[in-house]
Amino acid sequence: MTNLATAKTISNPVFDVDAIRREFPILSQTINGKPLVYLDNGASSQKPLAVLDAMDRYYRESHSNVHRGAHTLGDRATSAFEGARETVRAFLNAKSTRQVIWTRGTTEAINVIANGLAGKLKAGDEILVSHMEHHANIVPWQMVAERTGAKVIPIHVTTAGEIDMESFDSLLGERTRILAITHVSNVLGTVNPVEELIRKARSHNVITVIDGAQAVPHFKPDVQALDCDFYTFSSHKLFGPTGIGVLYGREELLEAMPPYQGGGEMIERVTFERTTWNILPYKFEAGTPAIAEAVGLGAAIDYLDSLDRTGFEAAEKALLERANRLVETVPGMEVIGTASNKVPVLSFKIAGLHPSDIGTLLDQQGIEIRTGNHCAMPLMDLYGVPGTARASFAFYNTLEEVDQLFAALQKIQRLFV
Repeated sequence: MTNLATAKTISNPVFDVDAIRREFPILSQTINGKPLVYLDNGASSQKPLAVLDAMDRYYRESHSNVHRGAHTLGDRATSAFEGARETVRAFLNAKSTRQVIWTRGTTEAINVIANGLAGKLKAGDEILVSHMEHHANIVPWQMVAERTGAKVIPIHVTTAGEIDMESFDSLLGERTRILAITHVSNVLGTVNPVEELIRKARSHNVITVIDGAQAVPHFKPDVQALDCDFYTFSSHKLFGPTGIGVLYGREELLEAMPPYQGGGEMIERVTFERTTWNILPYKFEAGTPAIAEAVGLGAAIDYLDSLDRTGFEAAEKALLERANRLVETVPGMEVIGTASNKVPVLSFKIAGLHPSDIGTLLDQQGIEIRTGNHCAMPLMDLYGVPGTARASFAFYNTLEEVDQLFAALQKIQRLFV
């Protein structure tokens, strides 16, 4: 068994993790008398001072409703709100802010898309998803399929946790109308070859919907380079606040889609005889939006842009490499998902231990992970497990925290198996 104390420490003199951690106040606390080791970033990431301060400053200095106020505070709020939309546009490399729609998160964004595309579906049409999808990228399509007579068809996933390209090629055909697939698996950490999938789908005139919730914390997507029709993500995964997300869409498709909700802001004119819709993106943004949250998301992206991306990615790669090397130090530990291209996510089981017990015992040592089916029951069924324990890392985690995780797992294994 490898001795953790003698494991080589990898340092990155350019990427100062200690300095970065000071920007995240929540990380300095103790849990159950132990220093917090937060390894549940796949569920929700922590927020830097830049985000907390931006939202606080908005409420202290600029709060008003947006777009309609003929006064200074209304102008300030609108400027901050629409400025955040421009920040998101640049982050995604979208052509226009008309293509950037605020939602409550990835789940709502996919529901907006699914409902908006329902009119393009008929009985016998097929919607391709994969076995590794989050429920949010399965259930909305099932609901639309029930209404239209379309079918949801799963693409097979290999034992390593990668898209089976032969399965995909065999399923993609004349009946395929929509490909809805995750950019990065929340369970496995697999980075899917979405560029190739989109290219093949486009050759069959298939609409492509990419769930980017787990991708954006680790790298910047380029929607023009991807050539996707839709891309979605949630702020709270991207070190921003909860309650807001983004739907990017190809403009001509957004123009053709009906609104998802009705109310204020999304209208051009209302009479009792007829209502006409507002221009993009407001057609899909009914009611008072999450203004402070949009400001917070913009601040999160600005903060990430201030970091050394090369160092950022190298630090995360080192975390995953360290974790993979230490798996052998825990008897009976098995990693679920061993794709060659992964973000730093380690989903695992330990023989003789239930995942929820692992999570509870780690929490007693101040280590926070996620356990269960991770809203991916079809994937759990594919692997024949009820659930997994999942440690998901971010750039503010340290190699020492990886060591602490595995020391704790060794202790648990010795005491309870």
